Amino acid sequence: MGSAAAAAAALPASAGSGENLVLILDYGSQYTHLITRRVRQLGVLSLCVSGTAPLAALESLRPRAIVLSGGPHSVHAEGAPTFPEGFLDFADGAGAHVLGVCYGMQLLVQSLGGAVEPGERQEYGKMEVEGTAPSSALYGEAETGKRQTVWMSHGDEVVRLPEGFEVVARSVEGAVAAIENREKRFYGLQYHPEVTHSPQGMETLRRFLFDVCGIKADWKMQDVLDEEIKTIQSMVGPDEDVICALSGGVDSTVVATLVHKAIGDRLHCVFVDNGLLRYKERERVMSTFESDLHLPVTCVDASEQFLSMLKGIEDPEQKRKIIGREFIAVFDDFAHKLEQKVGKRPEYLVQGTLYPDVIESCPPPGSGRTHSHTIKSHHNVGGLPKDMKLKLIEPLKLLFKDEVRKLGSILNVPDSFLKRHPFPGPGLAVRVLGDVTQGNALDTLRQVDDIFVQAIKDAGLYDKIWQAFAVFLPVQTVGVQGDQRTHSNAVVLRAITSEDGMTADWYYFDREFLVDVVNKICNNVRGINRVCQDITSKPPATVEWE
Repeated sequence: MGSAAAAAAALPASAGSGENLVLILDYGSQYTHLITRRVRQLGVLSLCVSGTAPLAALESLRPRAIVLSGGPHSVHAEGAPTFPEGFLDFADGAGAHVLGVCYGMQLLVQSLGGAVEPGERQEYGKMEVEGTAPSSALYGEAETGKRQTVWMSHGDEVVRLPEGFEVVARSVEGAVAAIENREKRFYGLQYHPEVTHSPQGMETLRRFLFDVCGIKADWKMQDVLDEEIKTIQSMVGPDEDVICALSGGVDSTVVATLVHKAIGDRLHCVFVDNGLLRYKERERVMSTFESDLHLPVTCVDASEQFLSMLKGIEDPEQKRKIIGREFIAVFDDFAHKLEQKVGKRPEYLVQGTLYPDVIESCPPPGSGRTHSHTIKSHHNVGGLPKDMKLKLIEPLKLLFKDEVRKLGSILNVPDSFLKRHPFPGPGLAVRVLGDVTQGNALDTLRQVDDIFVQAIKDAGLYDKIWQAFAVFLPVQTVGVQGDQRTHSNAVVLRAITSEDGMTADWYYFDREFLVDVVNKICNNVRGINRVCQDITSKPPATVEWE
């Protein structure tokens, strides 16, 4: 995850200098980001940092509560991640409450002198747990005998508690499910309260935050807006100019509107047509920028420049890096021309980097890597050249997508923009598999994608789906069209539901809808004779194919 030092530097003033901050230490669970989100949904600022971050960085954040996440490791495995030396003394001295979740609970127990051993039965999936204490800080009064369904995912189990701990819940199989040491402010859950498969999990988190820790729900988007405006105004000198790259998506639109509110006409927006846009995207977006948002935008047609650099390139990461490099080259050129116009070179580049971008571009704890283990680099995180001349401003880098939409609503960004499906920074380059310049791949994909998305809108499904798009496959298949044998390309339709893009489920369309869409595509788009649907969730797949 992002470094604790960077998080400390970016800590909003509304966090009360840590007074109401919840720090999530990540140990590699696929659900860690969900803990961060759930805490924020309860109105409390939470930040996620590596579970192995230096103690000094954690001390600078001064959290009120610390959650130790789950993870795929065993506490007995060589090299298993653990918190830094001195962490327990720091938490005790700072008066911080510590909640261990799954692996985090086992790590806490082992570190405090308890015992964790491989379980006789591994518990995965939905299980029932039963309260074993007449009263509990995490569950409330009269919990004895009460049951709730939770989501388990562990092979090891706690077999002996450290001194001062009490078991307050067990699984129906007898395994320790929840523990407390109220005097020392240590708590543990063997299950995942943050997932929807634990229906009462949010209530447990609510009790921990408000009743146990005494934290106040003071994380508000209006405060975020006010603080970001102050930050930008203090960062950018009164005579300095700023460039903002507009893509037409939610993130860049909100960040441009925010920065424009902070510094006015010293913001210079540029919309780059890189030849990888959706059907009529350039015309639609420019019209909205000018008529609805009243942002000063210059459109740069760099499609030939991008496509020439991408010719013959098939590796996805190489495509992303090339696109990131060319974007910066375009911005540098735009900055040079702007310098000639205003008499001074712009110092800053604004980007709509979000928290999931930062999370996915950092190494998984316990991997043994000190650098990023790339799932996929984002051009606004992983593709920036070392000699970039513009300094970055990233006001949204601690926010999730739904939080950005709330921020945009406060800024009066039109709903038509706020509800747009996400579009990847590299554009259609990651939706045309292989060489994007092959044949008519881009134009073909644009037509297919437009038919698919328009059908979704016509069916009233657009707002129910997080993201919908088509993918062009570099394979040809045999078909029959017009009583003649064809040898044409195949495309894949993908539609997902999600809260933040970190995890996703595929959307289940009615058969009639799919039949209609497939007929429209095959009858109207030349060169396509086969349409498939991607029904893979994330994980194991990512949202995009490349």
